[in-house]
Amino acid sequence: MKKVVIWVIIVAFVLSGLAAAVFSQPAAETSARAIRITPPAPVFSDAERQAELAKRRAAVADRMEDRSILILFSAEPKIYSNSVNYVYRQENNLVYLTGLKQQNATFVMTKNQGVVEEYLFLPARNPVYETWEGRMYSNEEASTISGLRNIIPIAERDAFIKAVTGKTSFSSSSTSASINTELDHIYLLVPEGPGDRNAMREFRQEHEFRNLLSGRSEKNARPIFAELRLIKSPYEIRLMQHAVDISIEAHMRSQAMVQRAKWEYEVQAEVEYTFRRRNADYWGYPSIVGCGPNATTLHYQLPKGQVRSGDLLLMDVGAEYEHYTADITRTFPVNGRFSKEQAEIYQIVYDAQDAVAKMTRPGVRFAALQLEANRVIEEGLFELGLITKKDGQQFRRWFMHGLGHWLGMNVHDVGDYSTPLAPGMVFTNEPGIYLRPDALEWLSDTPENREFKEKVGPVFERYKGIGVRIEDVMLVTPNGVEWMNRALPRSIADIETFMARAASEYPY
Repeated sequence: MKKVVIWVIIVAFVLSGLAAAVFSQPAAETSARAIRITPPAPVFSDAERQAELAKRRAAVADRMEDRSILILFSAEPKIYSNSVNYVYRQENNLVYLTGLKQQNATFVMTKNQGVVEEYLFLPARNPVYETWEGRMYSNEEASTISGLRNIIPIAERDAFIKAVTGKTSFSSSSTSASINTELDHIYLLVPEGPGDRNAMREFRQEHEFRNLLSGRSEKNARPIFAELRLIKSPYEIRLMQHAVDISIEAHMRSQAMVQRAKWEYEVQAEVEYTFRRRNADYWGYPSIVGCGPNATTLHYQLPKGQVRSGDLLLMDVGAEYEHYTADITRTFPVNGRFSKEQAEIYQIVYDAQDAVAKMTRPGVRFAALQLEANRVIEEGLFELGLITKKDGQQFRRWFMHGLGHWLGMNVHDVGDYSTPLAPGMVFTNEPGIYLRPDALEWLSDTPENREFKEKVGPVFERYKGIGVRIEDVMLVTPNGVEWMNRALPRSIADIETFMARAASEYPY
């Protein structure tokens, strides 16, 4: 009997230990020593949000001419396949001014003799629609989110448009709102020229509406938003930081599990699992996860390749949170250790990125940062023997894209690149080197190229198939720059140390 009791006690002890191990805390949290768990999302009160949106609307109004009207249409749903739409995403500038994400809304702002009036055309709640598609905003909810008070049923928008195009008066038939439509200037989000094909596609409604404005003074609102959105407020920076934090965790989890992966799509699944787990809206752009030679394709988006020990894996991924996106790239060895050749290429890119960061401060122009990245990469490639001269052109065979881009509500956000840097600007610092295995084969048969291939070819054989990009999110500060994703290992030593720890600590 005593033996039975002893065995019962032992079994109970073991089972209780297993239960504690399994249920004491989520598995991911146990590896927090190596993997940075995303901090909580920022929380704003209704008053804070309304004040931020009101400040933005006032800034737009300040830049409008007197006796003018601004009209912003919501984004249109886009077909994915037959009767199925893509996930709906609101037009950025309408969100920027109202915070509203529901489709079929229109924002109107007038300015007359310095007096600014704001209006919102909004669909009424519809139980049939809500049965199929989900809850719509009530007028009260839309007002709480945006701070707007003059809300007019969307059914009256056509009458408003007719009044604008006919330069006649408009008064709502169901509310007390009356909009002065006889003003001189109409601000729309319109293409900047015949070659602006992206705007033609995105702002179709505006393009069609402008064709009705015979004899009216049409103004393009896009430069106003490009100027304002280039400088992020503290409110926006908090949202962007959360998108960055989610992306940091996704990168870390991917580096922790990569040695267990056999296919690129398994690593990408870890990224997008983390996005969903941390309540990101979506990705800010399609994820890029390429291993080995696939890392030399800049916008590689077919993650079907094998993940092989000894290869580098390039991950360019960023979560979107509340319409603000991150954009971070890391290139790391699948087996956790850089080879000599991989490390040599990586260090050139790393040094170029560091050099750019050291130059970044208010007053500097983006073009100067690009030249500095070019200089460092050209020098590094020349020393390795992957180019034969430093002429400002030859290195472009291996570094063919720009240094980076503005970041915000778009992954390639709006803003004039000739504008001197100022505090609150956010951009990506992303130099790279891409040695496609067949790159020399595609060179045209000229005496210069034959000479290049003869001199570079033997060295190229050691490095071909290596693709490296390092990309960090940079916030311009009054005294320089802040690396918003500084918590993510970047140097060769830090990556190798992190991967060794994370692989052993991360449970699978």
